[in-house]
Amino acid sequence: MSIELRNVTKRFGGVAAVNNVSFTVQEGELMALLGPSGGGKTTVLRMIAGLEVPSSGDLFIRRQRVNDIPVQRRNIGFVFQNYALFKNMTVFGNVAFGLKIQRWRRQDIAARVAELLEVFELTGLERRYPHQLSGGQRQRVAIARALASKPSVLLLDEPFGAVDAKIRQELREWLVRLHHELNVTTIFVTHDQEEAMEVANRIVIFSRGNLEQVGTPREVYEQPANEFVARFIGVMNVLDLEVRSGVARLHELEFPAPGLADGQRVRIGFRPYAVQLASDVAQFRYRAVIRHTFFLGIMLRLELELASGLILRARITKEEYARLGLADDREVSFQISQYRVLGNEAAALAPEQAVADPPRLAVTDNL
Repeated sequence: MSIELRNVTKRFGGVAAVNNVSFTVQEGELMALLGPSGGGKTTVLRMIAGLEVPSSGDLFIRRQRVNDIPVQRRNIGFVFQNYALFKNMTVFGNVAFGLKIQRWRRQDIAARVAELLEVFELTGLERRYPHQLSGGQRQRVAIARALASKPSVLLLDEPFGAVDAKIRQELREWLVRLHHELNVTTIFVTHDQEEAMEVANRIVIFSRGNLEQVGTPREVYEQPANEFVARFIGVMNVLDLEVRSGVARLHELEFPAPGLADGQRVRIGFRPYAVQLASDVAQFRYRAVIRHTFFLGIMLRLELELASGLILRARITKEEYARLGLADDREVSFQISQYRVLGNEAAALAPEQAVADPPRLAVTDNL
C-alpha cells in the first residue's frame, strides 16, 4: 500500500477536526476525499503532506511512519486550491522551481520541464506568465510543478474549484487520462459529489471529522453505509416508518417487517430510479399525481404527490416518459422495486443516539 492512516485524530484546541480516522490508499490509486465544508477532508490531506501533525494516531507512507518526518522529506507533490503559482515567473520557471531548489543539473531541468509541458499540453507556453494563461492552463502548470521532482504521492486540494463548469469538466477528463498515463498515487479533496463519482477509483466520505464510508463510486451510491451517505451521494427518498403487526407503515406505504416489535421505528431509503411508474392507475398498488417534472438531459426527475400529501421523487428516461404519455397533474400508479434500511451516521448523532445495529426489514435489496 502507498498510504495508511491508523486511528488518526487532529484537534485544534478542544475541537476534533478529524476524529479517529483509519483508511488505506493503494499504490497507483486515484482516491477522492469527499464531504461538506468542515468535514475534515482538507485537514487529512494536510496531515498526509506534513503541513499538520496528528494529535494522535499514526500515518504511514510506503510503510514508513511519517508523523515526525518534515514535509520536505516526504517526497509528496501538493497542489493548492488557488494554484499558488509564482506571478513573476514564467511557465518554465514555475515548473522548474522545485528542481532548482533540489539542485538538479541545468540540462536535466530543461529535459524534465520539456517532458512535462508535452504531457500537460503546455508546449509553446514556456515564456508566458500566469496572468497570460487560462484557468485550466494555470491548473495544469500547478500540477506539472508538483510532479516535476517525481513524487511518490500527488495531493490535490479542491483542484478544479476555481474554474468554470466547462473547464472543470475538461480538467476532470484530463486528470483521469493523466493518472492512467503516469500511475502516480493521487488523492484529491472535493465537495462535489459528481466530481468524485466521475474521477476517483475509491471515495472516502467525511462528515464533521468522522469517516462515514470508504468505497468505490458504485458502492457508496448503491450501498450507502448510513443515512448521511445516502443523502449526500445523489438523490434519495428517505422514509421514517413505524411497525404495526409485522408491517412498517407510513401513510399508505407499507413494507414487510416480520420479527420487529409494534411501535418500533425504522428508516428506509430508495433511489428515484427504484420508483417504477405506470400510466394505468390499476397496474401497481400505489397511486400518485405528478406535481412537477424536472428536465435533466436524457433523464427526467418527477415529483409525485400521494393522497396523504407525501412527496416522492422518481426518475425515468425521457423516452419512457413520452411512451407512457406522462405529464404534470397526471395520475399514475407506482411500486418501489428496491430499498434498503438506513443505519445512523455517528457524525450526525450524539453517542447515546447512535444505533450500532439498526433493525432490518425482511426485504432489503441493494439500490
